Amino acid sequence: MNTQTLSTRFSPDAEALIERASRFARDTVVPHAPLWERERRIGHEAIIAAAPLGLCAIEVPPEHGGLGQPFSVKARITEVMASADFGFAFSLVNTQNVATKLAKEARPEVAARYVPDLIAGKIIGCTALSEPQAGSDFSAITTTATRVPGGWRIDGRKAWITNAALADVAVLYAQTEPGSAGKGIAGFVIDLRRAGVQREPAFALAGQHAIGTGGFTLDGYVATDDEVLQPPGRAFKAALGSINGARTYVAAMCCGMVGEALRIAAAYGEQRQAFGVPLAAHEGWRWRLAEASSELAACRLMVAQSAACIDAGEDAQTVAAQAKLLATRMAERQLVQLAQAMGAAGLREDYPFGRHLVGARIANFVDGSTEMLLERIAAGLRRSGAAA
Repeated sequence: MNTQTLSTRFSPDAEALIERASRFARDTVVPHAPLWERERRIGHEAIIAAAPLGLCAIEVPPEHGGLGQPFSVKARITEVMASADFGFAFSLVNTQNVATKLAKEARPEVAARYVPDLIAGKIIGCTALSEPQAGSDFSAITTTATRVPGGWRIDGRKAWITNAALADVAVLYAQTEPGSAGKGIAGFVIDLRRAGVQREPAFALAGQHAIGTGGFTLDGYVATDDEVLQPPGRAFKAALGSINGARTYVAAMCCGMVGEALRIAAAYGEQRQAFGVPLAAHEGWRWRLAEASSELAACRLMVAQSAACIDAGEDAQTVAAQAKLLATRMAERQLVQLAQAMGAAGLREDYPFGRHLVGARIANFVDGSTEMLLERIAAGLRRSGAAA
């Protein structure tokens, strides 16, 4: 398998979609990402512009107006988008994820209510799992769903939610039987524009505000029976399955950031003079880029392996955790090295090094912290007997 790209095995339609995504990242995201950061906001106008290209409907089934592409295509597109900006890529893919989940799992009338506007970029979606005291420990959520006539009353607070700053619809997880851990968790479709929702201001982060991280409180919100997405007993497992996909595309996004930083540094090294010759003529400088290129190639292979498992419907728990663990570490290490290779020029806003460094730090927390990934990998070793 080609270590430089995941696209060699894709269909012509998928190749064309990836090429559209690449042009969009270059022509739209790159020039606007610094503005979104300065204004501390989601690039909603770019999400709307991405929709006609199919970028909000990658995995959505064709019968719902989507493209029906496999997960591996989405992973490659997130890599392309993150090369321009991690926060925007994460915001975009989360809206796409909600559209896909509703199209595949919601009742037809509920899907019809939201999916067309999600894939058109008119509304934004989010997945509300984390809480102030429950992040990686999903089974510890305390938001409650209580049976009422015709539906469920939902009360609680969600935090650290991508797109929460502007999201219109959420896939939200709540506990129906306090004390039952994962067994009592159910999934609901929540319209964040209805009564019973109080949105918090977007979180002020160190950077990457295009991710739209925030939270909201539900107080007496009522979800109707047809807005139950997954009943207790199924939601917990379904959510964990989705996390394996998220870990894989987060690893791909780290590869995208490093790949773009490597491209910029290599070009800079050919034209920047130092001691009478280009930087690239200095052995030590070249070695720094060679190290980054080698680690990047290895992480791309791990992403490809995990994506292939997901496409085939195989268990990706361990390989997804391994891909994210190593890609996030690689990104933090190599982005620093590539920024150093740029010298002071790398500090300029028109280069992405600062934004990418914050993106790599965020990648260490989303969809399972590094510590949780190590536990997941260790558990897999014990199950397989490989630890013996």
